[in-house]
Amino acid sequence: MRKTLALVLFGLTVPFAVAVPTLPAAAQAATRTLTFAIENMTCALCPITVKRAMEGVPGVQSVAVDFEAKTATVTFDPATASAEAIAAASTNAGYPARVQG
Repeated sequence: MRKTLALVLFGLTVPFAVAVPTLPAAAQAATRTLTFAIENMTCALCPITVKRAMEGVPGVQSVAVDFEAKTATVTFDPATASAEAIAAASTNAGYPARVQG
């Protein structure tokens, strides 16, 4: 313990392996990612509102809003959430959304 503490205090590192948990293949396959075109985003706060609205939909796992492109990329569990529910959440917050392409 003292050696490890001393190494940390003096900025020395010791190489070691760390196991990173991953989702089972079935869980990974159960997610879907869609990009939505978002209307009415005119200021720097708009993406925050869109992100919070979309994240509020049960089953949404992540939301990345691109202000410049006026899009939001959403990863969600299609067994719990739908594209329609996610778009409706943004629309209800004042930013109409539709699935791109």
